[in-house]
Amino acid sequence: MGIYKYVRKLWKQPKSNLGELWQERLILWRKEPVTVRIEKPTRIDRARSLGYKAKEGYIIVRARVKRGGRKRERRNTGRRSKTMTSKKVVGKSYRWVAEERVNRKYINCEVLGSYEVGKDGKSYWFEVILGDRSKLSKYPETTWIGLNKNKGKVWRGRTSAGRKSRGLRGNKGKGAEKIRPSLRSHKRRSK
Repeated sequence: MGIYKYVRKLWKQPKSNLGELWQERLILWRKEPVTVRIEKPTRIDRARSLGYKAKEGYIIVRARVKRGGRKRERRNTGRRSKTMTSKKVVGKSYRWVAEERVNRKYINCEVLGSYEVGKDGKSYWFEVILGDRSKLSKYPETTWIGLNKNKGKVWRGRTSAGRKSRGLRGNKGKGAEKIRPSLRSHKRRSK
């Protein structure tokens, strides 16, 4: 197992284990811009399990996403029942939203994975692992990044966070006919 086992154990309860360091980090992160490129991952155990390696072509970006219910936009005219609700239920997790925002900034990269590193009353912080297509396609274990069919995985919900939001984790076989390949294609099929 090695050292990563103990690092993972520390991250189970970061407020009690890391204490003052945790508070200092959050204070610093609040003052930073929304997306920040960082040199090394904060949670090395999680980054390594998602495929990160300390070599050229791998990029780590920390993203901040606001917490709270997404509010439905208000119409100026008319009374409709749907506009009176304060909460809009969106089929995307905050992690997926963070991945999309990071990928929008780093266009030539592909999202390999992401994980949560912190949260407070206002925000979530996620670290997104990106891979540079031109550099990683030279390594034998990551040649798949260079293929055209693997471009823009985030936008099609093909990352781990996207697949979870689409309900593809625990649903297989009988009973999952509506979910696969997507809700939209199921509606088209049933017409």
